[in-house]
Formats: sequence, C-alpha cells, structure tokens
Amino acid sequence: MAIYTREEAKKILEKALSFSKADACEINLSGSNSGNIRYARNTVSTAGYRSTQSLAVQSSFGKKVGTATIDEFDDASLEKVVRRAEELAQLSPENPEFMPPLGPQEYDEAITFKEATANVTPEYRAEVANSSITPAAAKDVTAAGFLDDSAQFSAMINSNGLFAYNQSTDVDFTVTMRTNDGTGSGWVTRDYNDISKFDADEASKVAIDKAVMSREARAIEPGKYTVILEPAASIGLLRNMFRSFDARSADEGRSFMSAKEGGTKIGQKIVDERVNIWSDPLHPDVPTSTWNGAGQPLKKTSWIENGVVKNLAYSRYWAEQKGVDPVPFPSNGIMEGGDESLEDMIKGTKKGILVTRFWYIRSVDPQTLLYTGLTRDGTFYIENGQIKFPVKNFRFNESPIIMLNNLESLGQQVRVNGNLIPYMKIRDFTFTSLSDAV
Repeated sequence: MAIYTREEAKKILEKALSFSKADACEINLSGSNSGNIRYARNTVSTAGYRSTQSLAVQSSFGKKVGTATIDEFDDASLEKVVRRAEELAQLSPENPEFMPPLGPQEYDEAITFKEATANVTPEYRAEVANSSITPAAAKDVTAAGFLDDSAQFSAMINSNGLFAYNQSTDVDFTVTMRTNDGTGSGWVTRDYNDISKFDADEASKVAIDKAVMSREARAIEPGKYTVILEPAASIGLLRNMFRSFDARSADEGRSFMSAKEGGTKIGQKIVDERVNIWSDPLHPDVPTSTWNGAGQPLKKTSWIENGVVKNLAYSRYWAEQKGVDPVPFPSNGIMEGGDESLEDMIKGTKKGILVTRFWYIRSVDPQTLLYTGLTRDGTFYIENGQIKFPVKNFRFNESPIIMLNNLESLGQQVRVNGNLIPYMKIRDFTFTSLSDAV
C-alpha cells in the first residue's frame, strides 16, 4: 500500500528531518497506486497494477544544494538518504538563485480525492475495454485504447516549519477507432478525478461514429477557413499559450508576453474581450492540489480578463528581484465558455471545418506563439449548418493569439487534460497544405 495518511506521512517526514544537520532541509514524500488496461486490434494486450513510493531530500548549506532519493523508510535508510543529500550539497557549486524554504503556510482543503476512483477493480477495467471492443467489431471498426486509473498522495516538510499534504485520484482514457478498410479514423479522450463521471459507452461511441463518418475523406483546397475546434483540438494550442504566462521570460524579452517597450504585457489587451482565462484548484470539475512543489498556496487566479492580461507567474526568486509578491504558476487552465452545444455551433455555420484534434504541434516563432501541426482522427466539411463529408487532414500554421482574436463564438466547456476548455468557432484559421495520413 503506497498511500499514506496525513499522520503516517508526517511521522516519516519528521523522522527524516530529525537527521538533518544542514542549514536548511526540505523533504518530499509521495506514493501512488495505479491500474491500467491496454487493448489493440480489438483484443486486450496488457493489464497491470503498480504501487510506488519515494522520498526526496534537498539539503542546503548556504546556497549549495544537494538532493537524494530513496524508497525505503526505516530509520537507517532515512538517515542514509539525508547524509547523502548533505554530501552532495557540500560538493555542489553555489546556486545564485537559491531561495530558502518557506515557513508555515495555510492551505485550502483540496477536493481532488474520490474513493470510487481509488477502488477501481480489474473487472471494471475489463468492462471498459469491452465497451470499446464489442461495438467497434459490430461496426467493422478496430479499437485501440488505454485506461489508466490512479490514487496518489504527496507531502512535504521543511526545517522552517512548513508541512503540506494532499491526496488525489485520476482516471485517463483514450481510444482510437479505425475502420477496417483503412480509410476512417476516430478518437476520443476523457479524464476525471471522479470515475463516476466517466461513461465508457458514450466515449467509445463518439470515437466509433467519427471513424465511420470519416471514411473516404475528400481533398479540398488549403486556405483560411472558419473552423469549429473541439476542446481536444484547441487545448494543444492553448496549453502552449498557458506556458507563456511567465513573468521572467517576459521581462527578459524571451516570450510573447514581452512588451515592445520592455517589461511585460500585464494590463494590455491581447485577445477578444470575450476571452476570460483563470486557474482555480477548487473548481469542482478540474480540482488540483491547493499547494505546489515549492510549498506555495494555490488560489483562484485570473490570467486573462476580458481579453486583458491580468497576471503573470512570478517565481519567488524573480518576485524578489522585481520587488513584487510571488504568483505561483497555474495548476489548471479554465476558459469561460458559452451555452451553445457542438450541434448548435454546426447548425449556425454556413461554411466551415470541424476539427476533432491537432497533433504533432511544433513551435515556429516563440515571440508570436506561431505553431504548426496537423489535424487528425476526424476532420469534416460543414455547409449550411450540416456536416457534408469528411475531408483529408490539413497542416496548419496558426497562433492561439490570432485564433482568440478571430473568435466568432464560444460553446459549452469540456474537461480535457485537466483543463476546462469550451468549443470554439474561429474565423480565418490558416491551413497551409494537405496530409494523406488517415
């Protein structure tokens, strides 16, 4: 059993800390239990269960830091790993950006743990696989999918009196459906903290329907099109934008958030005024831990409000350099949506393209957040409010900033990769060439 209670974790951490002779010491303890099932060619190929635990000690003498890890927690092993971290610290050069450990902090109570997810059985995983394989075979489609469920904990303590603890659960599911004639492909992803929200039948049906619908795709000319992006498509670009919410790279002139006159774009309008993006560790649909790896409390934070940059993340070191308060990096991304369903957005589109997802996304220009990538697993031509036919995949060249300035409408939010992202209709999205890949 790798999941320790708060009291069990604290006891181990306090024992390890008692061996420290360093100027400062920070110790992290974590563990997880996870199960999975994988299937391909309409047959289960692997299934497994894994239990892990690890303790990491960071010791410092002045600005010299050393780190050592271990997965045995008897007294002799704990003392051994502390001594090793101290030896490494003495051998290390000084870190000019070293920050001493934080003192005691107050954290909100997280809502990341669900007992049902922690108690998933092998029989349940087999039923999930069957929910894909049986209906796929009936439609002359081949399924390849993966389900991973996990329960984990993390805890930390330091020599300045800080202690933090969190338990969480997660379930992640993806499945690709290919028609047996080789011309159609569909895909879906689902992730939750609470497995009771997961419907394997519904998810598999989405992927099967897309595979069947995408058979014998037609080639149409690349160019600028109105697109409806499913959340699994737009997150690929938005996630890269979220990574630019860093004050230091902006101050140093290395990112899109760098202002031309120097400094950052905080206070500047950069996208459509309907765009609101924030993070919130206590959002019921996408909860996260209420503290980060540095021990900083995480709170609801606005990043873009009515199209204007409201905050950038400041590490403790960079905040000290700039004379401001630290702002932790977001633990999730939440973008405000609207009331329209995907079906409503399609009905309201005279001419456009529906995109299931993007993949193989690569940076072209970090200063403008220009990216290139490909559509995949279901791309469809829309005309007069109806899906008319599947189209061959495109390569795109686009920036999430340009995309969010060309916003036509926002639809309902969907959880994807731990974020909450709406369906989006975007005008003048740039497709540059065709791809023969299915």
